[in-house]
Amino acid sequence: MDRESMSFDVVIVGAGVAGLSAACRLMQAASAQARELSVCVLEKGAEVGAHILSGAAFDPRALEELFPDWKDRGAPLHTPALRDEVLYLRDSERSIRFPEALIPPSMLNEGSYLISAGDLCRWLAEQAEALGVDIFPGFAAQSLMFGEQGEITGVITGDMGLDHEGNPKPSHEPGIELYGRYTLFAEGARGHLGQELIKHFDLAAGRDEQHYAIGFKELWEVPAEQHEPGLVVHTAGWPLSSEAHGGSFLYHGSDRQVMVGLIVDLAYDNPWLSPFDEFQRMKHHPEVARHLKGGTRLAFGARAITKGGLNSLPKMTFPGGLLIGCDAGTLDFSRIKGIHMAMKSGMLAAESVVAALSGGEEGGRTLDDFSTRFEDSWAHEALARHRNFGPAMHRFGMVVGGVWNFVEQKLRLPLPTLHDTTADHAQLKTADTAKRIDYPRPDGVLSFDKPSSVYLSNTHHEEDQPCHLQLRDPSIPISINLPRYAEPAQRYCPVGVYEVVEDSDGTPRFQINFQNCIHCKTCDIKDPSQNIRWVTPEGGNGPGYPNM
Repeated sequence: MDRESMSFDVVIVGAGVAGLSAACRLMQAASAQARELSVCVLEKGAEVGAHILSGAAFDPRALEELFPDWKDRGAPLHTPALRDEVLYLRDSERSIRFPEALIPPSMLNEGSYLISAGDLCRWLAEQAEALGVDIFPGFAAQSLMFGEQGEITGVITGDMGLDHEGNPKPSHEPGIELYGRYTLFAEGARGHLGQELIKHFDLAAGRDEQHYAIGFKELWEVPAEQHEPGLVVHTAGWPLSSEAHGGSFLYHGSDRQVMVGLIVDLAYDNPWLSPFDEFQRMKHHPEVARHLKGGTRLAFGARAITKGGLNSLPKMTFPGGLLIGCDAGTLDFSRIKGIHMAMKSGMLAAESVVAALSGGEEGGRTLDDFSTRFEDSWAHEALARHRNFGPAMHRFGMVVGGVWNFVEQKLRLPLPTLHDTTADHAQLKTADTAKRIDYPRPDGVLSFDKPSSVYLSNTHHEEDQPCHLQLRDPSIPISINLPRYAEPAQRYCPVGVYEVVEDSDGTPRFQINFQNCIHCKTCDIKDPSQNIRWVTPEGGNGPGYPNM
């Protein structure tokens, strides 16, 4: 197939905080050296920020380094975090409030800002374009390109205008070949090209299994009398039990808006568990409901979180490029913060690329000095300091694991490194050995159903296009997952993409409603048979988050 092609010094896949920070730092460094540099950023969303979702309590440390004058530039950081509450929800009614002296330091948010990550990305995109970066929203990088020596030479964007069988429609436009002397991959958690790179270059050799959570978020507008800008609330415990770990967040932002969410560790073992329904019933706890009472739900979304930490971090370098941000897994899960870590990894990547190009390298080589830059950075130091946070929770549970982390962080005792080598998808019990969970019906006031939630995510997919949720073996959902696990895709998917329906003769059939997909990647992670592969749909399709 004949394709158009374009060449750049650097191609960046993903206009999240990692990719845009890398783009800005590249142009800053080039300007300082008075050299020409061509940089492009691909974004699969219809606009920058459309697929961005985060809490978000934002540590501005990396932003201070990237743009020391961010306040004068109008960065969207308007609400400083002023007060922390940490609660343990004992059951659906009772709770325990932790005094600050017993809260692990990583859970405190002094110096942070309560922000929209999508708005931050839109602002970063403005800064990048002002510096001369080309940003192409609506173009999804779909496949890798390799050079003669096996190095990465760029990416090919997905074809536009294919029907559901992959045949060209009258509107068909072939994807574009984008060549880069170096290519940076910043797709976010569980990026599909990132997964290919990790496998192809064996980047995870010697590392623990990567671990994930699914994070839900809703944006509410609440009455003025119960709004406290700057309040940060975190909870552990109910509704999650010994079968699942995680916790909730609730941030009072600006303009009477409250951000509420639940993070569910995808290492849970009960196939009857529905993370979406756990989130909906969590909002009925009195300690959460009092913040939302009388309010209006404005937006909904969900996204996978890469949370394995330092022990699971793959090698980030390979011939011709780098993995950065959540595509690699730089999030500091002990703080539930990844934005500043992703930004820092992108900035370090940019500095490594500029150093290589300034040294006369032709591109395509392994940027070995990036590893040294990263290991010498405060980002790596934070991951090393909190390396046991996730493994302690997995191995010992919320209570004992919490004590372990308190002792390690507060008392700074030299505890041994813990490892968690079982993949999330391998944790599920069989359905007949697990306890069924009966979830209450949503009341339409605090809790809601999946269809109304998908509607608030502004999700759109062209229906006559290839399904981007690929089954390696179409028989497995019914022949294996249904009898063993009651086909858990029906429950771990937060928006009803997967259903088991009966044909007219009563035969069960696995149905994929890909039009509902909000790109959370949970299916790619949690399917017990590892039979589902998430790839990019037609560019511009997916959720349309306004300010999440």
